[in-house]
Amino acid sequence: MADDRHPTAPLVIVASNGTGGDMQPFIALAQGLRQRERRVLLLVPAWQEAAALASRLPYRTFGTQEEGQAMLGDPGLWDERKGWGVVWRGLVPYLGAVRDVVQGLPDGEECVVLCHPFLVPMAALARSVRPDLRIVAAFLAPSNLCSSHDFLAAGSLRIPAWVPLSWREALWRMIHRGMVDPVLLPGLNGARAQHGLPPEAHFFAHMLAAPDASLGLFPAWFAAPQADWPPHFVQAGFGGAAPHGAAALPPELERFLGEGEPPIVFTPGTGHQHAQRYFSIALDVLRRLGRRGLFLTSHAAQVPQHLPPSVMWQAYAPFAALLPRVAAVVHHGGIGTSADAFRAGIPQLIVPFAYDQFDNGWRIKRLGVGDVLLARRLSAGRMRRQLARLLAAPEVQLACGEVARRMGQGPQPAHLLDQVEAALAARTA
Repeated sequence: MADDRHPTAPLVIVASNGTGGDMQPFIALAQGLRQRERRVLLLVPAWQEAAALASRLPYRTFGTQEEGQAMLGDPGLWDERKGWGVVWRGLVPYLGAVRDVVQGLPDGEECVVLCHPFLVPMAALARSVRPDLRIVAAFLAPSNLCSSHDFLAAGSLRIPAWVPLSWREALWRMIHRGMVDPVLLPGLNGARAQHGLPPEAHFFAHMLAAPDASLGLFPAWFAAPQADWPPHFVQAGFGGAAPHGAAALPPELERFLGEGEPPIVFTPGTGHQHAQRYFSIALDVLRRLGRRGLFLTSHAAQVPQHLPPSVMWQAYAPFAALLPRVAAVVHHGGIGTSADAFRAGIPQLIVPFAYDQFDNGWRIKRLGVGDVLLARRLSAGRMRRQLARLLAAPEVQLACGEVARRMGQGPQPAHLLDQVEAALAARTA
């Protein structure tokens, strides 16, 4: 239940959904707000309850553990065309979760919702019981803002800079009307009708327009503000990840790091359960390059059996402690992993599967600190060539150092929380 230490302060309902990269930034924001004596209540899917418990914050869950595991076990989750539908189908039965929390509050208790953008429709549904409910969307990465001006990729389709603006706008319309809205709108509008709210014509237009304010949890040097971003948008910079216990590395990993040259880290993301081929190719690439490697995944069945002494598997390692001690990181393009690699000043090879990963990857390449190898084009030969170039190119190392310097000079946590609190108090005209 909600914390009642400060009954006169508005309750901040912090809601997120997804794997670790989606959850940790929101938990970190909630913890920061709690330290500032704000009342907070986490709202998370049941399969992420362990993260909520570890946060030591009041929380509520929606859905079931079994449903979450079934979603993670669906190969379509990592398909660029099917992924949004897999996530959305898991959410539709629980679109009333924020509404239920709001409806259960004492009469007159003020609250505001700070949520992942994909949960904005869930928060907006709560306006059926509280029409003046304030909603703040926190965008972890720029791709969901659907800018036509800074449109780098439509899934695995790269959008060259010379493509005219009118073509980019037409492509977005085609994507939304042909691929997004037919999958997502029926469930959304069914829930809205059930609670007496009018239907929405376009899913992403609703997601972008419904909040009273929006936050970008990434800096302008990663994605500069665009004319078609939502009004009342504040760019706050990269946030830190929520604590995951002690930052120290496990003793066996410390020993491994001390036994030879810095390894190359490979991770397909915390929730990926279908990456057997990815790790098999990674092992082949390490043999071809004559390099040491570290495989990170909590799903041991994906990892090749009988790894050589030069390659180690770990279920988890804190990136803040690990990445400054490795040669490079090969990952899916999650924004949290990308930011950790920026801080560490190391090259990145992005192997994107779905969601914001493509756009993040091309932005990393544009910064000169990495390259992109599409998951559907993954092969040992391509990965070896791209990794060899990243590791050998002096200009890449210089760019990595420059980005690490920018990260070190970026906004401090107190500034980020100031921006969050300002957004929580904002209202649209």
